[in-house]
Amino acid sequence: MYRYLTLSAALAFLALFSGVARADVLAHIVLSEQRLHLYVDGEKKDIWKVSTGKKSGWTRTGTFRPYFLSKHHRSRLFRGAPMPFSVFYDSHWAIHGTTAVKRLGNPASHGCVRLHPKHASVLFNLVVKQGKANTVIWITK
Repeated sequence: MYRYLTLSAALAFLALFSGVARADVLAHIVLSEQRLHLYVDGEKKDIWKVSTGKKSGWTRTGTFRPYFLSKHHRSRLFRGAPMPFSVFYDSHWAIHGTTAVKRLGNPASHGCVRLHPKHASVLFNLVVKQGKANTVIWITK
């Protein structure tokens, strides 16, 4: 039932904002689940484990559009930590791959949304293909 509600909420979101926030790609991050629900053209494609902020509020909720992509990014804030396939959406926060794959499914970051590098690559390439303007990142509690 919960998956149905999540799908319904995403479709309602897309319908409500279809003229304003067209989204060929919707990355819905649910903080309480530590999951990213991926929709392409309104169809649910996958669910992936993520790691978000260790403390409440470190990963901001809201609706964002990607503004910068970096395939081989390294953190300027955390001693050059690798951030492969970064999709930046809010200030210095991004969805990106991580080497700490064993921590996925649990809060572990300083605010970014961490993914398995294979999943980060898929999302990154979808954003490249569909365009930043056609991508929505929706982060909910």
